[in-house]
Amino acid sequence: MTEQTQTEQRVRHPEKMHKPDNPIQRKPHWIRVKAPVSKQYHDTREMMRGLNLTTVCEEAACPNIGECWSKKHATMMIMGEICTRACTFCNVATGKPGALDPFEPFNVATAVKNMDLNHVVITSVDRDDLDDGGAQHFAEVIQAVREACPNTTIEILTPDFLKKEGALEVVVAAKPDVFNHNMETVPKLYPSVKKGARYFYSMRLLQRVKEIDPTIFTKSGLMVGLGETNEEVSQVMDDMRMADVDFITIGQYLQPTVKHHALDRFVTPDEFNLFEKQAYAKGFLMVSSSPLTRSSHHAGDDFAKLRAAREKALLKA
Repeated sequence: MTEQTQTEQRVRHPEKMHKPDNPIQRKPHWIRVKAPVSKQYHDTREMMRGLNLTTVCEEAACPNIGECWSKKHATMMIMGEICTRACTFCNVATGKPGALDPFEPFNVATAVKNMDLNHVVITSVDRDDLDDGGAQHFAEVIQAVREACPNTTIEILTPDFLKKEGALEVVVAAKPDVFNHNMETVPKLYPSVKKGARYFYSMRLLQRVKEIDPTIFTKSGLMVGLGETNEEVSQVMDDMRMADVDFITIGQYLQPTVKHHALDRFVTPDEFNLFEKQAYAKGFLMVSSSPLTRSSHHAGDDFAKLRAAREKALLKA
């Protein structure tokens, strides 16, 4: 690492600086992407800056940013750019967040309208410092988008609202079209990968969404290549189906820096195809499984397929 890179990472991830380095492995040919250079990419970037908005595309160093932003697709990340958790896989900055921006709901709605989005994905950092984990803010953003863009479908990717009684009910009452909470990994890796989270609490969160409002689609995602086995991935799929999750995404973990969780291996495209077949066989309405799959990648197109799959299933029932 250069001196500048080390300084940047110390600011973003001070809790990781004492950790030993985990060398970053060279990516195989099937996972390389082109650098973002299009005019549309830069236009999207400037619009986000002008509205003082943060995107998970940048903060999490998503490999698909060039493709998505060139199509004017971006995943809004609300409640700031500093997370109260310190997950070892994540590139979002860790520390003490600032106050919520009261203008953020309006600004998100303005961006959605300006980009003429048919489908928007809204996520956030973890805000364990807030009494409700940011649930009311999520609801206000959803309401603002509904008022400005009544025909836009809304997908949210939320934290777990751990120990925030009543928070989930507030978000579900705002009626997003898709409620996503990523499991991220298998149970045995939670202590090292998702510190502060609890596997069965997160799974129960997804189940409760359907219990409160069965009309909302539920979605969750996994990263592979962290040290899990394929059998463990299959078990998580079974757990998700027991929680009535509709849509699963499975993608390759990419190690952001030498201070992050070590990459165990690059999973082959054939294995991703196998995961997809297994997931459909287990009853998921929609599956996205590939090395570059991310929660919000192609989310609009996937939502259309998801809705069609539910309608087809209802006709068969």
